[in-house]
Amino acid sequence: MVLGPEQKTPDDDASEDHGDLAHLGAINPAYSDSSLPQSTGSSNEPFTTYFDEKIAVPEEEYSCFSFRKLWAFTGPGFLMSIAYLDPGNIESDLQSGAVAGFKLLWVLLLATIVGLLLQRLAARLGVVTGMHLAEVCHRQYPKVPRIILWLMVELAIIGSDMQEVIGSAIAINLLSVGRVPLWGGVLITIADTFVFLFLDKYGLRKLEAFFGFLITVMALTFGYEYITVRPNQSDVLKGMFVPSCSDCGTPQVQQAVGIVGAVIMPHNMYLHSALVKSRQVNRAKKEEVREANKYFFIESCIALFVSFIINVFVVSVFAEAFYWKTNQQVIEVCRNSSSPHTHLFPDDNSTLAVDIYKGGVVLGCFFGPAALYIWAVGILAAGQSSTMTGTYSGQFVMEGFLNLRWSRFARVILTRSIAIIPTLLVAVFQDVEHLTGMNDFLNVLQSLQRLEDCRRDLGPYHLLHQHVLCRDLRPGSRAHAIVCGGSCDQCGLSELCVLLDLAMFDCTGHVLPGLWAHGKHL
Repeated sequence: MVLGPEQKTPDDDASEDHGDLAHLGAINPAYSDSSLPQSTGSSNEPFTTYFDEKIAVPEEEYSCFSFRKLWAFTGPGFLMSIAYLDPGNIESDLQSGAVAGFKLLWVLLLATIVGLLLQRLAARLGVVTGMHLAEVCHRQYPKVPRIILWLMVELAIIGSDMQEVIGSAIAINLLSVGRVPLWGGVLITIADTFVFLFLDKYGLRKLEAFFGFLITVMALTFGYEYITVRPNQSDVLKGMFVPSCSDCGTPQVQQAVGIVGAVIMPHNMYLHSALVKSRQVNRAKKEEVREANKYFFIESCIALFVSFIINVFVVSVFAEAFYWKTNQQVIEVCRNSSSPHTHLFPDDNSTLAVDIYKGGVVLGCFFGPAALYIWAVGILAAGQSSTMTGTYSGQFVMEGFLNLRWSRFARVILTRSIAIIPTLLVAVFQDVEHLTGMNDFLNVLQSLQRLEDCRRDLGPYHLLHQHVLCRDLRPGSRAHAIVCGGSCDQCGLSELCVLLDLAMFDCTGHVLPGLWAHGKHL
């Protein structure tokens, strides 16, 4: 974006924001500077955690919508949407189809819509304040609760990273027809992560294009499976838009809860609120802030629509082909197709239980080897792309909460080491059944982590409602009510709603002077 003479450079603007934040503890002693660690750098240094490169936005006068501007703002939303396509989500999708058929597609749709509203709040927080969610937490919470919150988020990130390692290792094992053992696939994920980090050196837009390529690979591979299986389109539409679940029992209800937990991930809010800082927006100008909010929301809608369609592909494939299939039926088909994986299934009439590994095997038995290999390519793309975004999430969270600068390589070594060790031990001493079982355990662990987040955040959330907030300073009241009012049901997300309001108001109901000007643009 070309700056006029009355405008400031991004660095000047960031410096002003950094100075404004000194007021955050001036009114309420609970959030005073005495509870915050001092910055390691100069007090006038802008607090930045994303790439040094800023993407310029083209100037266009008297245009309510511009594809050129939309293209300039395109990137952060698609990187954010990768969290909706990680191996944990894919496993949740295939289990949903195998357990409940098409009946839970409406749950997936609603969860994606709620996720979109949350991402909208996260993006607005980053655009309006110039800070991401972890930085706002650093300034709003006293030291002890801030450290506890950081540890909880790190636990979720590491758990997610372990799932990504498991998914990538299983995909490599399938693609190599078992020649690369699971532990070998785990080790390969260490090397390829560092290789991908070198993409930073080639510029931000090239990095975003690479992630776009991985999303395209997932769309093509899972779309191929969808076309091959040919699910009943009327059943797909009915499951998507008719909110009912006839003859559903405990397994189906548990799967519905699992869908919501897999789609909406708290650490993704930290990621998105940081990614939007990569665009050159002069926050001193109300029109530019509103414009940025508009285009980021449009891009998020497109990105999450793509991710939703990919998830629908996976659910529909397993709903059409494997709903209420028994192990005996699968064994017969696998024997007839000369599959070497027949031993994976118990020889009984119990209902087929699938996971990422068995899902690929069953597809290969029913629809040929090509279906298995294409499935594995899609899983590999999901694992690799989500691994990279998890690395960025971890860096933003650590730098924001602790005001601690680490290189991205050091951050990868820390997170990946913690994730690799237990995963490698299971891969070496156990089999794929235990590895995929570990994936299910991690889903449960992250659900419990969200419950703890919910309990912790109830206090400040209810405190928020003691104030009458100015409508001009908040997103639409309906969206705020849907997202923040329901965030205690989807545990772990209420801190975003709390901080979005507390970034402008202290606990006495006074407006924080440093963010008054920014708040008017929300």
